[in-house]
Amino acid sequence: MELIYLCFFAFLAGFIDSVVGGGGLIQLPALLIFLPGVPIPTVFGTGKLASISGTAVSMWRYARNVTLNWKSLVPAAVTAFIFSFLGARAISHFPADALRPLVLVLLIAVAVYTFLRKDFGSLHAPRLSLTQERIYAVLTGLGIGFYDGFFGPGTGSFLIFIFIGVFGFSFVSASASAKVVNVATNLSALGYFILKGHVLYHIAIPMAACNILGSVVGTRLAIKQGSGFVRRLFLVVVTAIILKFAYDSFLKGSF
Repeated sequence: MELIYLCFFAFLAGFIDSVVGGGGLIQLPALLIFLPGVPIPTVFGTGKLASISGTAVSMWRYARNVTLNWKSLVPAAVTAFIFSFLGARAISHFPADALRPLVLVLLIAVAVYTFLRKDFGSLHAPRLSLTQERIYAVLTGLGIGFYDGFFGPGTGSFLIFIFIGVFGFSFVSASASAKVVNVATNLSALGYFILKGHVLYHIAIPMAACNILGSVVGTRLAIKQGSGFVRRLFLVVVTAIILKFAYDSFLKGSF
């Protein structure tokens, strides 16, 4: 019965993540609830195998329907892969929870800016030269890659915001581009978990199938409905992440 519930949440996570990111907000808590007693690294590794499956399929479907600038995205993905691994190693030396207040402030700023700028991400109008794109792509991969390996929550939302605000992409193109970088960071972390034996394959594989199904449905809907739909869902998911962060940072210890 637990596996049925986990597969349902994996489908939902794949759907949300394929459109605006934030699938971990759904899938990780479900894993923690339905796999009590399982070591945290194994919970993370099991969820990572499920989520990367959906993200990879989502990236492939976007690539078939949305024009992606691979000359800029490949350097970003490679840099993100390397620095995600470094971030994962750094977590043993620094308290990751110290980042919560800063990330919370950044997420609130992202939500407010996106809400007030009604035209934000409505048009695909790249504003950088190819050389500039590559430079900013590497810097994005460096910063976001390290953050995802070190802490993680909100990575997809930050990527979408950067691809719109800095690169000038539309919401759909930004979401598609974010998947390329997300696959790289997730692959780096998953490799570590597999090597350490922190994956429950009998749970991860069925969840991966459901996550893929959710990502197929979500990607199709995002492409069909366009940037307006993605923008609205983006605001909903970012708000949910903010509330979760606020609860974990300030209220959880009070109960």
